[in-house]
Amino acid sequence: MAALLLALIAGLPMGWALWAAASQMFDASAWQALWADPLTLRAWGMTLWTGLASTVLVWWTVARLLAHGFIRQQLARWLTHVPALLATPHAAMAIGLVLWLSPSGWALRLVSPGLTGFDAPPPWLTTQDPWGLGLILALWLKEVPFLVWVAATQLQREDLRRRWQAEFSLAQTWGHTPATAFAQVVWPQLAPRLRWPLLAVLAYGLTVVDMALIIGPATPPTLAVLAWQWLGDADAAMQAQGAAAAGWLTGTVLLAGVLIVLALRVVAAMRKFASRGSLPLSQTTDLGGWLPQKTPTWILHFCRRLPLQPNGQSSKGWHSTPGRSRGRMNGWVFAIGAAYLAVWFALVVGSVSGVWPFPQLWPSLWTGDAWAQVIASVPTVWTTLGLAVASASVCLVWSVAWLELTPRRWQQALRPWCLLPLLLPSVLWVVGLYSVALQWRLEGQWLGLLWAHAVMVLPYVLLALEPAYLAVDPRQSAVVASLGKGRWTDLLRIKWPLLQRAIASAWAVGFAVSVAQYLPTLYVGAGRFATVTTEAVTLASGAQRSLMSAYAALQMLLPVLAFALAAYWGRPRQFEKIGPMKDNT
Repeated sequence: MAALLLALIAGLPMGWALWAAASQMFDASAWQALWADPLTLRAWGMTLWTGLASTVLVWWTVARLLAHGFIRQQLARWLTHVPALLATPHAAMAIGLVLWLSPSGWALRLVSPGLTGFDAPPPWLTTQDPWGLGLILALWLKEVPFLVWVAATQLQREDLRRRWQAEFSLAQTWGHTPATAFAQVVWPQLAPRLRWPLLAVLAYGLTVVDMALIIGPATPPTLAVLAWQWLGDADAAMQAQGAAAAGWLTGTVLLAGVLIVLALRVVAAMRKFASRGSLPLSQTTDLGGWLPQKTPTWILHFCRRLPLQPNGQSSKGWHSTPGRSRGRMNGWVFAIGAAYLAVWFALVVGSVSGVWPFPQLWPSLWTGDAWAQVIASVPTVWTTLGLAVASASVCLVWSVAWLELTPRRWQQALRPWCLLPLLLPSVLWVVGLYSVALQWRLEGQWLGLLWAHAVMVLPYVLLALEPAYLAVDPRQSAVVASLGKGRWTDLLRIKWPLLQRAIASAWAVGFAVSVAQYLPTLYVGAGRFATVTTEAVTLASGAQRSLMSAYAALQMLLPVLAFALAAYWGRPRQFEKIGPMKDNT
């Protein structure tokens, strides 16, 4: 009964919103106008290019970083820095890159006029470029930490880590290099577990609006930006055309997702076929207990067929020099970290800059007027904090209850439904959420805005909490029950304290996602509620550089504080040291 109630609480609003959006998408005249518009096909092509290119780059980079981190056992050290990268909102990342890459940005100021001879900003399309390169760069920088963090949570699971480390070590004893062992033993098992996060990265890259508005492209824009512009038009026919564009974008995301899943399965099948041995298992030698029980058969075949050369090296695989490969991976890690530091630095300096003529490297006037305006807008800050805390807390309570009370088969069956806000375009959800808010008279109400944020935050919290929650050994509860203790004792004294770091991290992720929400706040709030994100994106199209940077820096600072608070909550418990017992006899 509890599982059904939880499913209805989350599924009914989502289903209603999707039904409301679908009812507006099927307008024949709107689809005819959409096909007749000369910008549609160009915008769709730009959407495919930026979304697919950024996703492929993210997948390739994450695979290389995970291989390096797993081999060098650096994942734990990397994870200490990932929350700071995750806390940087998408809009803040785009604004920071604009401050660096624009014709009057720091990148050109560093080499002007000495190397370039420029005394004025050149008319270059370094941002809002017609090729979408700026958007691809921004998406790549923002999504790599997310996918690394999700993958590292799988690699840090005790059950998986022990098994994969044993298989990885065994592959090396049979002559393969560490890189080849990871690529052919660990990665084929890890990649399917990243299917949903990868689809989320793909869906966001194809449907992002706020980053595309800030950093481009503009001629033509992406289809998501075009749909957003049409939906905001006062003409009802243009709004219907925007709904049709949202439907087309939804079909594009679904088709691209199916192709990605099929590609992953084809690659996995090819790897499995390539790793099959020529001898049956009964004719192979005993592996001496190296492999744990329930090891996949294809891994047994692979480990037993690795051909060795006299020097102990494999005749196949990657033969790059270990030092050179390690240097390249350290270079990638350094480049991503340096990019984030540069973005943060640009936002901080830009927020206190006054007069700053080109090509001076530093402002001629430093001022705190922008921060004074931000501090004066107390309702905006409190609205942002209130929505983020409330939506993250509500979604965390629901996720814990769902994982605790729902049978495993229900979780697997309904998981795709719970993750729909991750996979479907935000403009589609906006159409549905706004229609439902009108029907329920929640438009322009704080409660309606909280509901819209919770719908978008829920899948991120569930995705962040689920791996750690499912990794808890169920035998612990059996031991507690055998001692005569009830379920609440198990939860309050054993299970939740063990999961306090994962629970705190999931809450911080939900907080950061709520702070970054742009379209739901804009539409469901009906312009009555301003948040730090809506102000930053609005100012990005103007000329107020210091005020834009101040709001973007504040947008970044709030999630950083949330992750710092989560790190404090999730720190290991300190137990009082008990000294030797005295014998009073």
